Amino acid sequence: MQAMGYSKQSNQKMLQIGEPHPDRNQQFEHINKIAQEFLDAGEPVISVDTKKKECIGNFKNPGQEYRRCRDPRKVFDHDFPIEELGKIAPYGVYNLNHNVGFVNVGVSHDTAEFAVESIFRWWETVGKRTFVGARKLLVTCDCGGSNGYRSRLWRYQLSLLARRIGVEIFVCHFPPGSSKWNKVEHRLFCYISKTWQGKPLISVEAAVDLIGSTTTTAGLRVICQRDDSVYELARKVCDEEFEAIKMEKVAPFGNWNYILKPK
Repeated sequence: MQAMGYSKQSNQKMLQIGEPHPDRNQQFEHINKIAQEFLDAGEPVISVDTKKKECIGNFKNPGQEYRRCRDPRKVFDHDFPIEELGKIAPYGVYNLNHNVGFVNVGVSHDTAEFAVESIFRWWETVGKRTFVGARKLLVTCDCGGSNGYRSRLWRYQLSLLARRIGVEIFVCHFPPGSSKWNKVEHRLFCYISKTWQGKPLISVEAAVDLIGSTTTTAGLRVICQRDDSVYELARKVCDEEFEAIKMEKVAPFGNWNYILKPK
């Protein structure tokens, strides 16, 4: 087959369903411009998102691993979650400045509060020691999920974080349907998946160890922590709390680009 010009190839998610957002390209250009300005100034730039939730237990994990011939690993013949073991929600923070990943492995719900707590843990563990004297932080993220642009709790928690760490937080959301361009996806998450391919996540500790052992020839390093906090679902932000946020919308698309300022 190779002699005829054929080879095995994976599918590529390139065909978009529906019409792309009319402001898509302009928002991409805005994100690239502001990210480069931050990088040139030595200010921190992070890309964030929650990786797919994973069941804990002796479940099949896609991919293959090296084992002795005719000795495949035996796993459960079903994928039903085990209640007492639960699931994990790995929230990734990828630092573009230094090719360093940080993953906060939650065992509760994937909420905006959990997302912002993950960013705070990155700041305490890596950020404030790496970027001494930083005056601002750029966060790039998707449009939906726990860090979605419509989430009042996301913005409220970020405003609290800005006060807590004393820096301005600039936020840029990728347009709808373009989450795969978020750098945390193809510079961190894909390598974590390669690291644990074929290996069941038999415990939270095993998942944390596998994530923390992820490296690449390009120099990627990953720091991983476990988060045992319980995050409440459907937590509401009242009008008074939301109106008290010190937030500045940034043109051209204020819903996707804004700054949370410390008081």
